[in-house]
Amino acid sequence: MSNSLRPYLAAVRSTLTAAMTLENFSSQVVERHNKPEVEARATPEALLNPLVISRNENERVLIEPSINSIRLSIKIKQADEIERILCHKFTRFMMMRAENFIILRRKPVSGYDISFLITNFHSETMLKHKLVDFIIQFMEEVDKEISEMKLSLNARARIVAESYLTTFD
Repeated sequence: MSNSLRPYLAAVRSTLTAAMTLENFSSQVVERHNKPEVEARATPEALLNPLVISRNENERVLIEPSINSIRLSIKIKQADEIERILCHKFTRFMMMRAENFIILRRKPVSGYDISFLITNFHSETMLKHKLVDFIIQFMEEVDKEISEMKLSLNARARIVAESYLTTFD
């Protein structure tokens, strides 16, 4: 992990750990319902202040806590058009398999690339520090994965260009 990434991830980790105090909160509108308040927005007093942690203008995290859920949206670094395409394909691949990741949402919040929804049921059945570790590890690995895909794509393009140009010799 690079030295510039370490404080950014530490800030996300500490904020997410502090926001992970979730409890069961029944709906104030419909009896016997328990919807994530950050999604439903039915009870304004159950919502807490959203927080944006930004590394730069292209890389940021939005943490939206409520009394019974947290929505975490991540904007992944995209330096050029190739990284934008690779990031879109990668996040789309992940979101199509959202049921396997349990906390992953199928559709991200607008302006962000990928979103997670952690409810009080998740924090009751899973270890809270492991959920935070998963999010941080995901943030570390997604950047590496996109960089590796970009290097692989450039290497393949170079080989194709060389083989194409040798046909004219």
